[in-house]
Amino acid sequence: MGDVTGDGLEFPTGIDVRPLGRDDIEAVVAIETEAFTTPWQASTFEGLLGRDGIELLVMTDVDEGVIGYAVLWVILDQGELANLALTTNRRGAGLGAHLLRHVLDRARTRGVEKLFLEVRASNERAIDLYRSFGFEDVGLRRGYYDRPKEDAVVMLATFGS
Repeated sequence: MGDVTGDGLEFPTGIDVRPLGRDDIEAVVAIETEAFTTPWQASTFEGLLGRDGIELLVMTDVDEGVIGYAVLWVILDQGELANLALTTNRRGAGLGAHLLRHVLDRARTRGVEKLFLEVRASNERAIDLYRSFGFEDVGLRRGYYDRPKEDAVVMLATFGS
């Protein structure tokens, strides 16, 4: 049995979430390339390391190493969940919810009151996950994504002060 997270979800044994280090970048870029059609490059992640207002997190498995990551931007009382992804073989098992819970906890700790994100309009699995954590649709960015061209749903979670 794993540890219980703040929402009562069982945290799987052998799974951990910690800050991203330089040695994690190669694995994160591999996940990024699997998950997104216009992936960030290693230099992007390297440039974000140690910057104020940026939380870079990795989800690790004791046997497999890095299996997921998240990028959270924080500016004053607002934040943006820029990226959240898992390796293909670990999707659909509830780990995304665990990673998202960790990101939301970090956002609250940093004083975020409004957390935004954009998600492909066709990514129903992600949209359902975000809604289950209290995110609401607040807008649409037409043609936001390339390869293929697609709209982005803008979502917002609001935390009490």
